[in-house]
Amino acid sequence: MAGSTHLVTNQVPPLVGYDVFSADRALAAAVERHVEPELREEVLGELSALGRTSGSAQVQEWGAQANEHPPRLHTHDRYGHRIDEVEFHPAWHRLLGKGVSAGLTAAWGRPAGHLRRAAAFVVWTQVEAGNGCPLSMTHAAVPALRADPDLAAEWEPRLTSMIYDRELRPAHLKAGALFGMAMTEKQGGSDVRANTTSARPLTEAGTYELTGHKWFCSAPMSDGFLVLAQAPEGLTCFLVPRVLRDGSRNVFRIQRLKDKLGNRSNASAEVEFDRTWARRVGEEGRGVRTIIEMVAATRLDCVLGSAGLMRQAVAQAVHHCTHREAFGGKLVDKPLMRNVLADLAIESEAATTLALRLAAACDDGGEQERALLRIAVPAAKYWVTKRCPAVAVEAAECLGGNGYVEESGMPRLVRESPLNSIWEGAGNVQALDVLRALRREPGALDAYLREVGRARGADHRLDGAIKNLLTELADLEGVEGRARRLAERLALVLQGSLLVRFAPPEVADAFCAARLGGDGGAAFGTLPHTLDLAAVVERARPELDPAS
Repeated sequence: MAGSTHLVTNQVPPLVGYDVFSADRALAAAVERHVEPELREEVLGELSALGRTSGSAQVQEWGAQANEHPPRLHTHDRYGHRIDEVEFHPAWHRLLGKGVSAGLTAAWGRPAGHLRRAAAFVVWTQVEAGNGCPLSMTHAAVPALRADPDLAAEWEPRLTSMIYDRELRPAHLKAGALFGMAMTEKQGGSDVRANTTSARPLTEAGTYELTGHKWFCSAPMSDGFLVLAQAPEGLTCFLVPRVLRDGSRNVFRIQRLKDKLGNRSNASAEVEFDRTWARRVGEEGRGVRTIIEMVAATRLDCVLGSAGLMRQAVAQAVHHCTHREAFGGKLVDKPLMRNVLADLAIESEAATTLALRLAAACDDGGEQERALLRIAVPAAKYWVTKRCPAVAVEAAECLGGNGYVEESGMPRLVRESPLNSIWEGAGNVQALDVLRALRREPGALDAYLREVGRARGADHRLDGAIKNLLTELADLEGVEGRARRLAERLALVLQGSLLVRFAPPEVADAFCAARLGGDGGAAFGTLPHTLDLAAVVERARPELDPAS
């Protein structure tokens, strides 16, 4: 029996039993804004169903279990045969199955496919970010495979399937398949042209055998992988199946799994090829050009994933402060805490609004939208993923000491938060890619300026930021040394223009004041006190279902 000294009071109820999608007003508004009217009811209903699943206590527990029980590598079976298999906790398979069935690999053939998938990715990331890796790789492999129509015809129906089949067997016998990627090597990292893995042509046209290693292989239990290797004509893209058509295992030796800071549920491996059978994708010597479409898609997923992590961190912080009392009142009503929460909320909404705008551009497919993506994706990937760790850490602090305890879930968000900035090209790679777009594709800058120009005249701080940006762009002397500054400004101005056009006035006002007008400090919680911060915080508050 509990003693009288252990009366539990003033503890915050868990944030479960709610619709993760509908409770995110910025996300729901973005979907409604971009989706065609005739699809609106269908798409919103689909996302709300996933939101309720994501917010359920059961699925939240699966996310915790998948992280508490990380994958284990089995190189050999009990008889000494080499098997190179990774064992996952059952919760991982349940989550991955839900993600596949929710259409997170099925964007390419559905109306508004990229938009609805993007919103679903933001929602699903908030349950457990690790299983987003194979979902992202599988989704992103489709445009790369389209470089070879025969390969695309064979594999695309499996990759876009909503059926999760975890068994290792020939892909042609499966109703659904997943893809991974193996590009970087220990001596090169992001400099993939330094790769040493060799590809020797075989007798059958388009087939090769690969020999070499990969320092990072994403999702090593996938059915197939896109791999870069040196063919006679130079760096080339290849498809490496995990299991060959006759049922035998392809040579795919998993040396070890990476012991990562976060992303614990997901397996990232070092692998070696030894005369491993592969099929060429695209032309010899054009490997980077072939795989670049996959990279662009995964970079957008990094933006979406960071937006999801930020949203969950902010939702937890606002939820905690709404229920927790201190110093004679609710924390959310304290002016200084309200300032912190509002500052976090506008960062989260800016990330979500930008990410969904880019996803909608993928659905459009027009020349103008493709040009916008060329410059906006690397700029967004650079900036949004950089902001994610700062948001996660500050949000955890809103919970005080409770936020430093594993049971709160906040440490998992903090550990996960740097990942998207590092994967698929770290900050410098993104900033240099922005410069490459500026130099080689003038249409990209034109499309960007046309987009931000739609908000001109609506806010003097945004107008000033656009003017300053044009001054930066007019002087490209020694630009590489300030490429990060330029990428940051491009992202901030684009976020500001979108919020001025689409967000509530109190959100746009706060963002323009602090992010564009210089009326904010280096830390969160330094917004001008004259703003309507209570309305900003209320918009970010996740509303629980009273019936739950």
